Amino acid sequence: MITNNQWFVCISCGNIIPKAEKTSRNHCPHCFVSLHVDDLTPWDRASSCKGLMVPQSYFLTHGTIKITFVCLQCGHIHNNKTASDDQIVALDQVIQKWKKHIDQ
Repeated sequence: MITNNQWFVCISCGNIIPKAEKTSRNHCPHCFVSLHVDDLTPWDRASSCKGLMVPQSYFLTHGTIKITFVCLQCGHIHNNKTASDDQIVALDQVIQKWKKHIDQ
C-alpha cells in the first residue's frame, strides 16, 4: 500500500479537508464522499472511472468501524476504516441520502 496523506477540497460538500491524524485519508469526514481513483491497491491512482464513491453501509470489525463505499458510476465496492475525526453521528443520515442513488 502506498500512503499519501494530503489535504483536499471535498468534491461533494466543498469543505477543505485537512490531512488525517493517523492514516491516509480517502473520504470527507463530513459527507463521507470520495472519488473512485484507486484500482487494485490503495493510493495506486490507477482507476480510470473517477466516479463518486458514497457510503452504502458500515460495520464493526475488531473494534473498528469500517464503511462500505459504492461507486455511483461503475458500482465498484470498497471498505475503508474510519478516521478519528469522521462525523460518525451523521453517517446513518448520509447513507440514507445516497440510498436512492445506489438503488437505481
